Amino acid sequence: MPDTTDGGGFLWGAASAPHQIEGNNINSDWWVREGQVPGLERSGDACDSYHRYEEDMRLLADAGLNSYRFGVEWARIEPIPGEFSRAELAHYRRMIDTALGFGLTPMITLHHFSSPRWFAEEGGWAGERSVDRFVAYTEQVTGILGDVPYIVTMNEPNMLAMMLTRDRLTVEDQQRSGMWQSPTVDTDHRVKWPAPDTGIGEALVKAHHAVRDVVRANTDAAVGWTVANRAFAARPGAEEKLRELEYIWEDLYLEAARGDDFVGVQSYSSVWVGEDGIEPHPPHPDNTQVGSAFRPDALGMAVRHTWEVTGHIPVVVTENGIATADDTRRIAYTEEALRHLFAAMDDGVDVRGYLHWSVLDNFEWGHWAPTFGLIAVDRETFERRPKPSLAWLGDVARSGRA
Repeated sequence: MPDTTDGGGFLWGAASAPHQIEGNNINSDWWVREGQVPGLERSGDACDSYHRYEEDMRLLADAGLNSYRFGVEWARIEPIPGEFSRAELAHYRRMIDTALGFGLTPMITLHHFSSPRWFAEEGGWAGERSVDRFVAYTEQVTGILGDVPYIVTMNEPNMLAMMLTRDRLTVEDQQRSGMWQSPTVDTDHRVKWPAPDTGIGEALVKAHHAVRDVVRANTDAAVGWTVANRAFAARPGAEEKLRELEYIWEDLYLEAARGDDFVGVQSYSSVWVGEDGIEPHPPHPDNTQVGSAFRPDALGMAVRHTWEVTGHIPVVVTENGIATADDTRRIAYTEEALRHLFAAMDDGVDVRGYLHWSVLDNFEWGHWAPTFGLIAVDRETFERRPKPSLAWLGDVARSGRA
């Protein structure tokens, strides 16, 4: 049994993304998207965590967890090109200090899907200045990150590349395929997401490597990025198709992490690959609120695959969870996922932490219905209501076993 107690230095915590919980991120491209795309709900005030972050952190610490992954929002820090807000930098520094004060190891994400609206308008990640823009932003932000132990340059670049690939399609194509909904929700099982364009992926790799150098020059943090791992499994005869899709969807990004200090694994479910490609998951009573299969074993698959492809870079599980209104199901899912994680660790995979997704029931990129949180939030009063799963995970953290 691996030593996952706090004394063993293992991170036990939960994760969030700024746009999904802070509220009123009006200078971001996602705020613009919410007003343009039919069928998307607005983030609005979100969970008001911009003002209530101390309460969120206190609940995590009181439960017995020792880490919190949260992001800094580029759109707030650089609302117009080249103009950096000292007030916003000070705000995020207060968040870091608050986490440290509660005994929570902060893991900071520099980019979690949302970008400044001006960045998108000048071409976004496909623009000629994208790497320089990201580097300039990072140079400013690292001024407040000197004592942060873990920094994530970019969240799920493979999913970001898929979204950017989708955005190249016409409006009519997106509406016909159902792709005008959240990239993380497929409850009607008719969406066929485009494979991430490898050219976009390579541009994101370039940005990651450039920013990684800035982080290392300006901080003592371990630096890496997180990859969405779909835990592909091949039908008989589809092994070659599996390898092809794994490279496009994951391995390009995992190979780019070989020079990192750690790699973040983000796992929720597993996907079957047939000879014709990815098989759509059919409706089923056991499906989660976002339409995925109930597959807690996917975490072990994801961790093992990542460990192999990266050439044994240390792993942190930076997201793992389930969209469900039934908290007993959340506990059952997490308990089994952790058993598979511990088995991988017993087999030699170097795993440094487990951060559950998510801290709060939050804005799921266009939808409010899916609930991933360890803590419920009243959307009228913003009252936080911890679920039994939060206390359960705290007990696991203290004991080191599920």
